[in-house]
Amino acid sequence: MKIAQIQAKQGNIEVQAKVIEKGQERTFEKFGKQGKVCNAKIQDDSGVISLTLWNEQADQINVGDMVKITNGYASEYQNEKQLSTGKFGTLEVINMSSEDHGEHILTEDEAVEAEAVNEEMSAPEPEEEVTEDEMEEADLSGYKKPSESSDDIEVDEEKVE
Repeated sequence: MKIAQIQAKQGNIEVQAKVIEKGQERTFEKFGKQGKVCNAKIQDDSGVISLTLWNEQADQINVGDMVKITNGYASEYQNEKQLSTGKFGTLEVINMSSEDHGEHILTEDEAVEAEAVNEEMSAPEPEEEVTEDEMEEADLSGYKKPSESSDDIEVDEEKVE
C-alpha cells in the first residue's frame, strides 16, 4: 500500500517507507506503568505520514531507516493522518541508514530479495494435525496415566484386606 492511499480509521495497513524525521521521546505513566512515545514522519514516493512510536519502537528506528509496518492502524488528529502499529501490528526496520548505523543501505531490489530469503529460512515446518481426542488429553495436565507394569504400582496392603 502507498501512503497516499491510507485513510483515517483504516486498519490492516501494510506499508514500507523511509523515516525522514524523528521527534523527541516523551515519557508517560498509565495504570501505574511507565511508557514512552515518540512521533516520526515516514515517506514513500506517494506522500508523507506521521508515525507514532510506542515504547521500544522509539529506540528501534533512526532517520534514514527503511521501515515496514504490518497490520497498522491509521487515525486522524487535528486534520493530520497518523499511522501506528496499534495493539496487533508490527514495526520492522528492513534496512538501516548508513550514517546512523554504519551499514550499507539496501536498494529496493536488495530489500525485496533479503526479505524473501528471510521468509524462506524462517518458514516453520508444517505441524501435524491434532485430533480432538489429543486436544482433550492435553487439557488433563494434572492427570498421570498409570504405567503398564504392575510392579510400578504401590499397594497399601492394609487397605486391600
